[in-house]
Amino acid sequence: MIIDVHGHYTTAPAALGAWRDLQIAGLKDPTQAPKASDLKISDDELRESIETNQLKKMKERGSDLTIFSPRASFMAHHIGDFQTSATWAAICNELCARVAELFPEHFVGAAMLPQSPGVDPASCIPELEKCVKDYGFVGINLNPDPSGGHWTSPPLTDRHWYPLYEKMVELDIPAMVHVSTSCNACFHTTGAHYLNADTTAFMQCLTGDLFKDFPTLKFLIPHGGGAVPYHWGRFRGLAQELKKPLLDEHLLNNIFFDTCVYHQPGIDLLTKVIPVKNVLFASEMIGAVRGIDPETGHYFDDTKRYIAATPHLNDEERHLVYEGNARRVFSRLDARLKAQGR
Repeated sequence: MIIDVHGHYTTAPAALGAWRDLQIAGLKDPTQAPKASDLKISDDELRESIETNQLKKMKERGSDLTIFSPRASFMAHHIGDFQTSATWAAICNELCARVAELFPEHFVGAAMLPQSPGVDPASCIPELEKCVKDYGFVGINLNPDPSGGHWTSPPLTDRHWYPLYEKMVELDIPAMVHVSTSCNACFHTTGAHYLNADTTAFMQCLTGDLFKDFPTLKFLIPHGGGAVPYHWGRFRGLAQELKKPLLDEHLLNNIFFDTCVYHQPGIDLLTKVIPVKNVLFASEMIGAVRGIDPETGHYFDDTKRYIAATPHLNDEERHLVYEGNARRVFSRLDARLKAQGR
C-alpha cells in the first residue's frame, strides 16, 4: 500500500469557511454568532469535494490511503477563546469523520485539537477521546504555538503538555506537530512559520529529556523536518555539547519525519541523512504548494515520484517508507487495515 500520512481537508465546501467567518464576526458582535447546527453540508457535497480533488489525485498518482485532518491553516487557535476553538474543532473533525465514513478505503481521520493560548492542554482531552473512540481517528495534530507565531506556550518538553501526552500514550496515538496560521507579519505561514516550527519542535525535544518520561510517545514532524536533515551535523554537535545521548538513542525512537519535501534533491538528502525507519511517506497535496514544477512538468507535491527516483532506497526500504513505517507509528491505523483485510 501507499499510505500518505499527511493530508488536510483543504477543499471543504465553501459553507465551512462562511460559517467560520460568522463565528469570527460573532466575537465582536454576538448577534452574528452562528450555532453549530446552522452549518449544513450534505454527503453529496462532501463526495464532490473529495472525488474531484484529493481522491482524483490519489488515483492519478498511485496512493491508496490518506490520513486526513482538518485544514491546518484553518485551525487558527489564536482566534477567540477556548470555547471558540472547541466549537470549531468539533465541526472540522466531524467533517473529516464523515469523509472517512464515505470513503473508508481511502481516508482515515486525524484530529484537530481545540487548543487556545494560555489554556491547559488537558482541556483538549474530551475532543481527542471522542475522535479516537467514536470516529476511529488514528492520530492528532498538535500545535506547539497556539498563539499564531508569537510562541507564548512553554516548550514541548514542559510539564504543561504532560496531561495530553499521558492520554496519547494511553490511547497509543502519535501527534503530528503542526502549527497553524501565522498572525505575525514576520513569518509567512507556509513558507516560514511551518518550517520554523518543525525545526523548533525538534530542537526543543533535543534539549530536554521528554522521552525518558514518555518512552512510547511518538511525534511526527512534517515537511521533512524543516531544517533538521539539512543541518543534521549541527544537531548532532549540539547534542554532544549538551551531554545528551546520540540522537539515534535520544530522539529517533520517538520522532519521525514525513516526505512533504517538494524537489528531488530534498528527498535525496532526507533519505540519505535520516534513518529509513524514521521516514514516512506524505504529500500534503492540494496544500501549500499546488503548482506544476516547470523544471519537471510534474506537480511539486507529487512526492511519490521523488521516493521512487531517489538512489538512497532499495525496494525493501521503499516499502517501509510507503507503508511499513506508517503502520508501525500509527498502530490504530494498522489495526483498522487488518480489520479490512489489508
